[in-house]
Amino acid sequence: MSAARVVVIGAGILGLATAYNLARRGVKNVLVVDRGYLCGGASGRNGGGVRAQFSSETNIQLMRESIAICRDFASKMKINVWFRQGGYLFLTRTAERTRDLEENVALQNRCGLPTRMLEPSELPRLVPQLSTEGVRAASFNPGDGVVFPWPFIWGYARAAADLGVTIQPFTEVVGFDTHNGRITGVRLRPTKLSPLDAGDEVLPAGDAFTVACDDVVICAGAWSPQVAALLGIALPNKPHRHEICSTEALKPWLGPLVADLTDGLYFSQSMRGEIVGGVGVDPVPEGINQQSSRRFLTKYSRALVRAVPSLSGVRVLRQWAGCYDLTPDGGPIVGPVADPVNLTLACGFMGHGFMMAPVMGRLLAEHIDTRVTSPLFARWSLDRFARGELVHENMIIG
Repeated sequence: MSAARVVVIGAGILGLATAYNLARRGVKNVLVVDRGYLCGGASGRNGGGVRAQFSSETNIQLMRESIAICRDFASKMKINVWFRQGGYLFLTRTAERTRDLEENVALQNRCGLPTRMLEPSELPRLVPQLSTEGVRAASFNPGDGVVFPWPFIWGYARAAADLGVTIQPFTEVVGFDTHNGRITGVRLRPTKLSPLDAGDEVLPAGDAFTVACDDVVICAGAWSPQVAALLGIALPNKPHRHEICSTEALKPWLGPLVADLTDGLYFSQSMRGEIVGGVGVDPVPEGINQQSSRRFLTKYSRALVRAVPSLSGVRVLRQWAGCYDLTPDGGPIVGPVADPVNLTLACGFMGHGFMMAPVMGRLLAEHIDTRVTSPLFARWSLDRFARGELVHENMIIG
């Protein structure tokens, strides 16, 4: 393709959802490029959690719509994403976090969610195996759930391609052509994966070429700052490694995804029976790092066994890592920039990009197609950091 109406940089779920929604709106010649393979970034490395339990009305309302899209995704896209709404069960172990949770639940109720606060004595009704030692309080929303990430990505990719979107993996952005404050072309180079790093490094595999374009969207996750830097734009995002693991399959026993707001532990049971989860580990090496560590497995196993003592003998089958895309205030960077005027940013979603992508893809496509800027984009604009108008979210796990 030598010319495109829109070039979307990043073939994770957000990039693919944006391209799909652009094509649904009738936008022709949409190109999606990615330096690696589908599911190679954070979209294919997460636990698949989808929840509306947040501490801001913006996130709550967005996720109500996103969950509705998830619920209908399999039938609409004709692919099984194993979506199940077993709820999210949040635990607190300190007075401060309990107060936060109470305030958040009150806000969620005002926004129409059926979230309710629970006493420790009520938890065995939801998860009989869960230890309540040290737990002060909990919240539960039955509408939250979990999906299997890979088919969700494949579903968007296939649907976008069916509508005429060109998806080009193993293609990295090496530069931009600009004129009078606009991007006129994206310089691309085919790549191949390095066998030494299984995707963390790429080697040149072809000559660079340029695709002329009208609009560009950067939604490359932890790699977004590298891409934006080619335009002279300094993003404050920092990659932060987060690890996760999966155990052997067990008989079904766990309904909700359980998350501890004190130590960042979270775990759920897949449709095949594995316990899939993670825990926050600090500090981690700076930069993009998708290697696994024993330190994580040690901390996770201790936290998991404290929460569910009966899992002390369960065997771990595999362990992997991906990168959160962190901004200074924990909120994403979404919307247009002043220069170049035809660039839209969609990054910095931390660990929430996967679950927000279905609704954000629709909003981004609407903006690019109509040039109408959503008030949401002003809240999450890049220049909020210079203005000192930061946004904060305190229901963060992992």
